[in-house]
Amino acid sequence: MLRRALRISLVLSLCSTALIAQERRAMTIVDLIDVPGLGDPPLSADGTQVLYVRTQADWEANGTTSHIWRVGLDGTGSVQMTNGEKGESSPRWSPDGRHIAFVATRHESEHPQIYRMPTTGGEAVAVTDHPTGVGSIAWSRDGAWIYFVAQRESTEAEKAREAVNDNVYRYEEDRRHSDLWRVDVETGERERVSDGASMVRGYSVSRDGTKLLVQLAPSPLFDDMLNSELWIMDADGSGARRITQNRVGEGSASLSPDNRHALFVANTNDELSDFYYNQRLFVVPTDGGDPVSLVPGGSYDVNGAWWSADGASIYFRANTGVRQQIYVIPADANDASAAVAVTGGDHAIGGWDYEAGADTHVFTIGSPQSPGDLWTFGLGAGAEGEPSQVTRVFDYLASDFHLPRVEAVQWDGEDGVEVEGLLYYPIDYEEGRRYPLVVQTHGGPPASDKFGFPRSNNYESVLTARGWFVFKPNYRGSTGYGDDFLRNMVGHYFDQAHKDVLAGVDHLIDRGLVDGDRMAKMGWSAGGHMTNKMITYTDRFKAAASGAGAINWLSMYAQSDVRIYRTPWFGGDPWTEGAPVEQYMADSPLFDLHKVTTPTIVLVGENDDRVPMPQSVELYQGLRANDVPTHLYVAPKQGHGWRELQQRLFKANVELDWFYQWVLGEDYEWETSPVHPDKTEAVTTAGG
Repeated sequence: MLRRALRISLVLSLCSTALIAQERRAMTIVDLIDVPGLGDPPLSADGTQVLYVRTQADWEANGTTSHIWRVGLDGTGSVQMTNGEKGESSPRWSPDGRHIAFVATRHESEHPQIYRMPTTGGEAVAVTDHPTGVGSIAWSRDGAWIYFVAQRESTEAEKAREAVNDNVYRYEEDRRHSDLWRVDVETGERERVSDGASMVRGYSVSRDGTKLLVQLAPSPLFDDMLNSELWIMDADGSGARRITQNRVGEGSASLSPDNRHALFVANTNDELSDFYYNQRLFVVPTDGGDPVSLVPGGSYDVNGAWWSADGASIYFRANTGVRQQIYVIPADANDASAAVAVTGGDHAIGGWDYEAGADTHVFTIGSPQSPGDLWTFGLGAGAEGEPSQVTRVFDYLASDFHLPRVEAVQWDGEDGVEVEGLLYYPIDYEEGRRYPLVVQTHGGPPASDKFGFPRSNNYESVLTARGWFVFKPNYRGSTGYGDDFLRNMVGHYFDQAHKDVLAGVDHLIDRGLVDGDRMAKMGWSAGGHMTNKMITYTDRFKAAASGAGAINWLSMYAQSDVRIYRTPWFGGDPWTEGAPVEQYMADSPLFDLHKVTTPTIVLVGENDDRVPMPQSVELYQGLRANDVPTHLYVAPKQGHGWRELQQRLFKANVELDWFYQWVLGEDYEWETSPVHPDKTEAVTTAGG
């Protein structure tokens, strides 16, 4: 077990000063959208190679396309393995390393299916012809089968209705379960592994291949996640036994090497008796017994875990506020102080895989200089287990563009509790000069903003290149700062959270950094909730952009696909006798919209299930009725995020246009699309 943190120097991820000879330029919105993404990096059994998915913007298709790449852990031999028109995902090595399996929609197939191809390259062959789309694939340990999860197909009665365009459905009741299947790699014969009575939310194959650990829930509904349990069964699904019984949602579950214990992650307290806590890491005996919390107390927000090669230790990834690291702890610890950091630095660990046979890790590191190249450490990663960089996909960012300086900042909330956040400096920052500010609040709210590279939804590098500070506060309710900090929202959503944000703004003004008369507020999802609250709480922001934010918690409770998170905030549901209706109303900005003077634009996806469009309509109608400058922008067919590239470009453009108009009193020149730029001018006045 590692006993010291392996510090990963950011210097290794940057080109040396001598190499940065060409003149750098400011990033544009299009530049940000064009930054690729790396993820899902499975290691080969011998720990010498890694597959990964590289996602690239495709402006002609108005979306992104993903392909599978392979590279040696020493960084050599990089090769693109797939190039299908619709892309590929979920690469998985066969146990003998001779083939890879992946998921793709190809040829005449209507749904994603499993394909197999030689590791050395060549034509991919379809393994499945399932009537619905497949996902979550994993090889059996002998290589004879591939497991997958698939949604159930329509019944004969449903097909008959579909044939005559009878498309009426029962709200929430007609959502289809997903089952666990396996397919014979050679014959294509498939068989259902799960019992068909429950919804499969996740599974893993034991290290010896004889057992499966499956998370089963009563239905596909989000709220039924709390009613899911872990079951252990034989490789063919027989002999199933339930090993947990609680009211929490178990995730990231896997069996120990000897199959005698299972680990899982859940956002509950150490006793598994209550919901809405920083996520814990638990170990439970598979032959009966109570789960044990390995890192009790909530000082870590655990996001995933792997058993060590011998099962004596567990590696876990945890959020500690603005950073995310990998730790290791004895499997029988039950003591948070026994956790030892394996990585360290101002970064966040992303996609992560561990190959026990080679005792080797591979993971992505997101930092202010890189969205996440692949790194590795372990016996297969070089001398003495020192970390080494595998890919250098993102080296061009530091050499081609001016990237903002980013620092963690701390301040005291109104009640004296320390709060933390991230501050992005203007590219041309001069000490003693005050700059305009954009405050961005994260979604969740059980989440946190971490050190990482800007993306087009928040476009921090674009704002800083244009002379703005960007402030991202981890307000009360954020994860990684202990349970008391997270649970401040229990019983009252807006207790200290909005005050934390404003106290952070005042801290920056007191430091002489920010011009308090030139400030804007923006955010999406819970960040939109916060924006809606802030415009009713203060008139200090000269402009605001509310993205998919709740305005009326009474109507939101029923409209959204999630209630389990909302119930603790208000102390109960709104429709039972003695319901805490007053608390729902007190936390709903709708009833304070008469106080708003801040010009506010509203953005939402037409098909958003998480924060449905009617919330944004209520906000827009209230603002307009009170003569507050506003517009409501709706992205057709989109859910809780805007996926199309043109929509992402529009969002950034219209927000910047709004901020320039109301904060700076200046005109903003819209960025044009790389595709048909002559057609962009028609919308360049949309923010006026």
